[in-house]
Amino acid sequence: MKWPESVTIKEVGPRDGLQNEKAWVKTEDKISWINQLSLTGLKHVEITSFVNPKWIPALADASDVVKGIQRVPGVVYTALVPNSRGLEKALEANVDEVAVFMSASQTHNRKNINKSIEDTFSVLEEVVQDALSAGKSVRGYISTVFGCPYEGLVSVENVVRISNTLFDMGIKEISLGDTIGVANPIQVQKVLEDLLRRFPAKKLAMHFHDTRGMALANILSSLDMGISTFDAAIGGLGGCPYAPGASGNVASDDLLYMLEGMGIQTGIDREKMHEAALFIQERLGKSLPSHTLQACGTDS
Repeated sequence: MKWPESVTIKEVGPRDGLQNEKAWVKTEDKISWINQLSLTGLKHVEITSFVNPKWIPALADASDVVKGIQRVPGVVYTALVPNSRGLEKALEANVDEVAVFMSASQTHNRKNINKSIEDTFSVLEEVVQDALSAGKSVRGYISTVFGCPYEGLVSVENVVRISNTLFDMGIKEISLGDTIGVANPIQVQKVLEDLLRRFPAKKLAMHFHDTRGMALANILSSLDMGISTFDAAIGGLGGCPYAPGASGNVASDDLLYMLEGMGIQTGIDREKMHEAALFIQERLGKSLPSHTLQACGTDS
């Protein structure tokens, strides 16, 4: 197999990792943690979400976090925004990049966004155009690409149609989400075969949850298909509030260990990532599911 020489890991722990946590992480601790992540060699960190705090109380301090971090040159700081109101707050806080989101399945989209897929397009169109006009790049998430907790299997044709629409809006990259962690390597290959007939690999990223322990295997399948950008959350943090049974994201530290062992470059310092994982584990007051973190123990 011909693997890529380098891979981009986009760290989503501060947003996707914390959004489902019941324990409140102090604003100053979030800032300190993001500052640590910024010094690991990561080039992309998704730091928060400007969703209504009523729905995601764990990230109610989004503006304070964005304004409080020490920005490292060369690192792109991204925030998730659901609508124009969220975008206004994100722009006021001066994020580098905004991320928008929707689902490939109708039921999950209604549960998550309270709108149909078609009605979501018009909302996102306004957000994307305003963000681009403000000089910000825009990333898109499509959830439930490989399966929905309410509808089961999801049509690949629907994923293609949604991707087409988002790219036409001006979104530069789409992250394909296995929100409930049901994908397997053959399914990943088949879905990517359809998508890669229409879109270049460099415009696609993969976002795997590790509910059934398949995330790294699915990443290997994606690598074999030419994908070289992956979302991950340090320590294996994460979950979706609107996807029953969804567990954490693939752990950034596990992914980093695998890629280094394969001779694939990431530019990330594994020791610094480990220290950042220990920091947030201590602040949450619980053991995180990362295999690497468990194998290394609590010593930094």
